[in-house]
Amino acid sequence: MGSSRFFGLDAEGMSPRARVATALTVLASVILSGVLLVVLAPDLWWVFTTYGWVAFPAFGLLVRGVADLPKSRSATPARESKERELLGALRQWGELTPTRAAMEISLSVAEAAVIKRELAEGGHLEVRVRGGAIFYALWTRPAALEAEDREAQAGTLDA
Repeated sequence: MGSSRFFGLDAEGMSPRARVATALTVLASVILSGVLLVVLAPDLWWVFTTYGWVAFPAFGLLVRGVADLPKSRSATPARESKERELLGALRQWGELTPTRAAMEISLSVAEAAVIKRELAEGGHLEVRVRGGAIFYALWTRPAALEAEDREAQAGTLDA
């Protein structure tokens, strides 16, 4: 078991909020049980010292989680604004390569490629290949569906 494990949990792989929640749960349990032990069985106060050691790693996990909270909060809005900017450019231009996206908006080619690839893997963008170049585009509706919609709208206007 490595030093990054906390009672069987991978502390490094946890989000900062999960670290804080886990640490607070452990600390609250230790404090509550200690208070109950002292109130209900004052002669057994020394038992608290045998399991009170659990509070030390939990306190360390709490400090690490609280320290990482601002980092996780600041990264999310910036990422969302970059995605929003990229999707706006896709709506304007129809389809873009990562290089063209970098020229049109404030992203580097690498950032544009990563964001587009993640959106495509999530099924949010269509990937097109022409002449050896990879183009990303917003999904379009098939022509048959467009024709059905036009017919349905024309039918409601006649009625």
